[in-house]
Amino acid sequence: MLLILALSILTLMITIIMMSIASIISFKTFMDREKSSPFECGFDPKNSARLPFSLQFFLIAVIFLIFDVEITLLIPLVVILKISSMLNFIIISTFFIFILIIGLYHEWNQGALKWSI
Repeated sequence: MLLILALSILTLMITIIMMSIASIISFKTFMDREKSSPFECGFDPKNSARLPFSLQFFLIAVIFLIFDVEITLLIPLVVILKISSMLNFIIISTFFIFILIIGLYHEWNQGALKWSI
């Protein structure tokens, strides 16, 4: 028991020393205006390097990703059809699709599917 305690303290001390050394070595001096600006062949940038990002596009992409994952969850329903009765298959698939429809209605009701400028 004493050996385990000693090894864990040694491991902790080595970890702390390594993190301290890494923190000291990787210390950055100062931010230079030229180093932090985007490189355009030595000229000053014409416009901002940060382009505005459409939040509506991001919401549509996330909704698509969620429904895409849920479609992959529908694929095992074929296996359920083979190993269970038709009544179980209908109950499970109806419940799953009902949850999807409720989620779609909620997103539609919240206005997440409106593509406005």
